[in-house]
Amino acid sequence: MTTLADPVPGGRPGEVQRAAAMSGELSGRGVHGIVLSYVDTAGVARVKTIPTQKLASASAWGVGMSPVFDTFLANDSIVTTDVLGSPDGDLRLYPDLDQLVVLAGQPGWAWAPVDRITQEGEPHPGCGRTLLRRIVTETAEEHGLTFKAGIEIEWSVGQGPAADGEFVPATSGPAYSAVRQVELSDYTAALLTAFAAQDVEVEQIHPEYAAGQFEISVGALDPVSAADRSVLVRQTIRAVARQHGLVVSFSPAVSAEGVGNGGHLHLSAWRDGVNLHSGGEGRHGMTADAESFAAGILARLPALTAVTAPSPASYLRLKPSQWAGVFTAWGRETREAALRVVTGTAGLREQAANLEVKPVDLAANPYLALGCVIAAGLDGMSRSLRLPEEITGDPARLGAQEAAARDVRRLPASLAEAVEEFRKDNRLRAALGPVLADAVIAVRQGEIAAADGHDDAWVAAAYRWKY
Repeated sequence: MTTLADPVPGGRPGEVQRAAAMSGELSGRGVHGIVLSYVDTAGVARVKTIPTQKLASASAWGVGMSPVFDTFLANDSIVTTDVLGSPDGDLRLYPDLDQLVVLAGQPGWAWAPVDRITQEGEPHPGCGRTLLRRIVTETAEEHGLTFKAGIEIEWSVGQGPAADGEFVPATSGPAYSAVRQVELSDYTAALLTAFAAQDVEVEQIHPEYAAGQFEISVGALDPVSAADRSVLVRQTIRAVARQHGLVVSFSPAVSAEGVGNGGHLHLSAWRDGVNLHSGGEGRHGMTADAESFAAGILARLPALTAVTAPSPASYLRLKPSQWAGVFTAWGRETREAALRVVTGTAGLREQAANLEVKPVDLAANPYLALGCVIAAGLDGMSRSLRLPEEITGDPARLGAQEAAARDVRRLPASLAEAVEEFRKDNRLRAALGPVLADAVIAVRQGEIAAADGHDDAWVAAAYRWKY
C-alpha cells in the first residue's frame, strides 16, 4: 500500500494537486462530503467530515481535531495521562488519498482514513495508524518480512429502531441456517452490492451462532490496509442496515449470556514472496521463524488481551467452551485454542496458511491490535522461541495437573486482570511507546471504574451500541 510519505503541512504539492483533481471527480459523481475516520484508544471510530471541495485543503494542511480524544472512554467521559486528556493543543487529520472510497451505503459521501499529525508536522505519538505503519516498515527493513492480515467481523442484526436500547434479533432461524439467510436475504445482498462497488473483496458472508448474528470475511491485505478495511466494512454494514430499517451492534456482547461478537485476527509472515507458515520443516509445515513468531504471540497473550479485548463487555464474551480462545494454547485447526494454526486446503497452503488469534473483538482499535500482535511475534523470533505441545479438543477439559504440566493457563477473566498483565509486559509497552501505552492503561482503568459495581446485564447494555 502506498501511504502519505510526507505529511508535513504545505510540503505535499503533488498530493494537493491530486486531491484537487479527485475533488472535481467526486463532485461529478454526486459526492458532497468526505468522512475523515480514525479509531480512538477505546476502540470507537471517531470522525470529522468535510465538504468535497475542501479535500485539497485537507490534504495540504489537515483538518483540526483535539488530541483529547486519545483518552475518551466509550461513554465519552475523559480520563488523563501525564500528556493526554487536557483541553489544550490541536492535531491535524490528513486523509490517505490512496484509501479514499465512495460509500455505496451512504449516497453523497466518501470515506478516508487519516494520519494524525501535530501542528509542527510530526507524527502524533498517540496515532495507532502511524504506530502500525512504523512497525510494518521497520520489520521489512530489519527482518525482510512483510505480512498479510485480515480481521473477521461478526455483528448482531436487530430490529430497528432499538426500543429503549434493547436488542431484538432481526432473525428467528437457527445458527448458520438457510432460514436465517433467507430472512435477511435483501440486506445481505445489498451488502454484497455495496462491497463490490467499493472494491472490497468478500470471501464469505453467512449467518453465525448467536441470535441475529452474521459474519463477513474479506480478502487479506497488508496490515495497515487490513485495519483500514475493517473500519470501512463496519461503516458500510451499519449504513446499509439503516437503509433496511435494521440496527447493528459490533459489541463483544449484546447480552449478558451466550456467544458474543468476535473480531479474530488472521496474520501470515512472508519473506521474498514465500509464506513462512507453509512449506517449512517445523510444526505443521511452518518454518522455524514462523514457529517462533507464533510462540511469541502465544507467550504474550495475557498482556495482549488488554489491547485485543479492551472493554468490560469483552469479558462477557471470553468464556470457556464458546470458541473464544480463552486459554494459552495453540492447535492446528483447533477452534477452542487461543492461537489457531490454519494450514489451508491442500493445493492452496502456500497462499492460505496463517495464524488466527481468537481472543480479539471489535471493541479493539485494529491498528493497535495488529501492531501489538506483530510486536509479540517479532519478540518470539528474536528469542527463537518454540511452541509448546499442541492442544487438541477443548483445553477447558484438561485437569489442573495436566494443564499445569502443559503450561495451559486461563487468559485474564476481567479487564482489570488484563491491565495488570499489560503493566508487567515491558515489550508491548515499548512497542506502543510511552504515550500510547499510558493511554491504553488510563482508558482501560476508566472503563473498569465505569463498570464497577454493576452486573453483567448492565455491562452488556452499557456497551451494546458503542461499537
